[in-house]
Amino acid sequence: MSTPTETAVPDTAREVRLTRHLGPDEAATPAHFELAEVKVGQPGPGDVAVRIDYVGVAAAYQDLMRPDCPLPVPPYTVGGRIGGGEIGTVVHSQSPDLAVGDLVQTMRGWAEYHVGPAASFHRLDRDLFPSPSYYLSQGTTAYYGMATLAQAGPDDVVFVSGAAGGVGSLAGQIARCRGAARVIGSAGSPEKVRYLVEELGFDAAFDYHDGPVADQLRDLAPTGISVFFDNVGGEQFEAAIHAAAPHARFALCGALAGQIGGSGGAPRLDLLTAITKHLDLKPFATYHTGEQVQAWTEAFAGWLAQGRFTFPQTVVEGGIAQAAPALLALLAGEHRGNVAVKTSA
Repeated sequence: MSTPTETAVPDTAREVRLTRHLGPDEAATPAHFELAEVKVGQPGPGDVAVRIDYVGVAAAYQDLMRPDCPLPVPPYTVGGRIGGGEIGTVVHSQSPDLAVGDLVQTMRGWAEYHVGPAASFHRLDRDLFPSPSYYLSQGTTAYYGMATLAQAGPDDVVFVSGAAGGVGSLAGQIARCRGAARVIGSAGSPEKVRYLVEELGFDAAFDYHDGPVADQLRDLAPTGISVFFDNVGGEQFEAAIHAAAPHARFALCGALAGQIGGSGGAPRLDLLTAITKHLDLKPFATYHTGEQVQAWTEAFAGWLAQGRFTFPQTVVEGGIAQAAPALLALLAGEHRGNVAVKTSA
């Protein structure tokens, strides 16, 4: 194998900035993003220059565009970069800790190049996955909720709302790989329902537009559900409360019914039913620890190698200019699974 050669760091490169914050009920539009040409700078002692090859896209980025974002990370600043979760290649190094050609991950935002201390980049194993973009999965969130909080396993009947999305499409497969007896998913179109069952291995799925969610869930889980992984909130959360078996475990990850283009996402908790069934409700929003990331990475790589896991991913071509459009398309329900934008040739 030839030794990677150092390449010149460009004087300028492009990054994606936030032009203004979102209001309380406002959805993101193209006007909220700016593609700016900025100076890159040259690495000094202890620094590296990284060419970004892929950037991740997630629905949570819209939440971070609000000044009062409830997530446990700071919201984006007006005029600052947006995004988070980028994979790149070291092209110039002034540090003994990273070499030219190393694959690294960072959380510096959507840009074509980043220059900074080697310690601010995390080295990755280039040979672990079929593509570096696999590191941009939302699997750590899915694994933490399904495996650590809900502890899905043998004999469980599992319901995943928003199951065709980046988190849900992984959460259902995690439950299956951990031995769940039955995995049920909800989605927003017949095509996505077929995708869940025929490609991702869900035992059953339904389109929440086809009738009351409570009725559809009751038909698919007549004896009740023991695990619920919620990405949606609203009617689907309420239906899960009533479909839950005694002592069911709920991992509450998101409320997309309120996040994406509408209201009604705030779930109405039937407290009496939750009490009488002894339900274990665990809402979570976490900035993942190194241990959580490692647990998911090991499980993910193992299941892929065994042929037990399908990674649902959309990779958008076209460079950094496609990052904001890819986010808007994701929020509009046009993409399924995890979404990444390829930013280098």
